[in-house]
Amino acid sequence: MTQTSSTIPRAAVVGTASGVFFMALFGTLWAYTGIMGLQGWGLPLLLVIAIIMGVSLFISGFSLIIASRQLTNQASTTDVRLGKRTRLWFNLIFAAEGIAIAIAIAICNNTESTELIPLVIAIIVGVHFFPLAPLFQVKFYYWTGALLCLLPIVIRLFVPAEFTLGEHQINAYMSITGIGSALILWATGLIIWRIGRRLVR
Repeated sequence: MTQTSSTIPRAAVVGTASGVFFMALFGTLWAYTGIMGLQGWGLPLLLVIAIIMGVSLFISGFSLIIASRQLTNQASTTDVRLGKRTRLWFNLIFAAEGIAIAIAIAICNNTESTELIPLVIAIIVGVHFFPLAPLFQVKFYYWTGALLCLLPIVIRLFVPAEFTLGEHQINAYMSITGIGSALILWATGLIIWRIGRRLVR
């Protein structure tokens, strides 16, 4: 994730690259979820596109790491302490997100509302971006979180759970939430990459 510091630019760029990796990985996982919801429609083209998008972001992240080698990596005691605290809080937020998702899935299964699982997970993922924004000083994370929360709400209100497209019975909640979330995360990854490029320059 992005961690800015005037005294450790290499660490800042590497942190930014890790943010790109996260968006590439989870964006691609969401895309795969969305493609599964299409029940075979659009395969294999959509799967190839998703893989290309994910790999392209990974390559962009690695390009930041390579570019960071020319930068200094001197860190003050205060910077090191802040870095450790940031990692601790990130791990706590990430763990809380995982626990919340596990609980949400259990509740949906027990209440026979499994169709709502992708919607609820998207909201939980969106909420977890709000504490990350001040933690990593990336204001755009507020937009990422808001869009990820808004998307499933709009889908639930205006989209039927399933519909037919040709010979395919589309799981709308899974497909639209998955593909929509993937696009949001990939776009976020691209923006983070641009932040990293500015740090390198």
